[in-house]
Amino acid sequence: MKKIVFYIFILGISKLDAQIHEVGVFLGGSNYIGDVGRTDFVSPNQPAYGVMYRWNKSPRHSWRISFIQSKITGNDLDSNVPGRYKRGYNFENNISEISAGLEFNFFDFNLHEFGFKLTPYVYSGLSYTNYEELYFANGEARKDTDSHAFALPMIIGIKTNITPNLILGIEAGSRYSFTDNLDGSNPKNNNIASLKFGNLNSTDWYVFSGFTLTYTFGIKPCYCAD
Repeated sequence: MKKIVFYIFILGISKLDAQIHEVGVFLGGSNYIGDVGRTDFVSPNQPAYGVMYRWNKSPRHSWRISFIQSKITGNDLDSNVPGRYKRGYNFENNISEISAGLEFNFFDFNLHEFGFKLTPYVYSGLSYTNYEELYFANGEARKDTDSHAFALPMIIGIKTNITPNLILGIEAGSRYSFTDNLDGSNPKNNNIASLKFGNLNSTDWYVFSGFTLTYTFGIKPCYCAD
């Protein structure tokens, strides 16, 4: 998967030499919302890190690709829901995500103009997530196999230029995943279907929140209609 991400980045940079680009890193934390543990929306408890690329098509919008990996965990003993606390389940799952979509700036963010710039932004698109298929047996989480699912990212953030070529951002983004088994509550394997628990009519969420630092480069574009 990492090789695929690398080739996507190289292809994007090599083909788009008439626009301005940003490449950089994401550093932050992750948390999950599902059938085990706490239900806080943004409460990072595990480190998350990755790389990202922006192709700035105009001062107001950019195409964006990112790769982020982390571990998500849940522990019923941290929950204020009495039933969960009494049950006492806990799990951890390794996840990695490739995401591509559109980022929209609320204010003009023209990196070819001198001076301080600051803008809130939102991002959405489509994410592809690899994770471990889990199940619970005798109160313990166990791995069945590796699996994958799509997710819808919904990210809000704010960014500013700290030098002419460095952009610092802070963001929080929830992912609505199309799986209900990031936590082992709803295994796909029909042979262990009797081990399912929790709300089987809703899917799991995971959240990445943290900082982005990108380096910008490229030929000054013409922000005009073709």
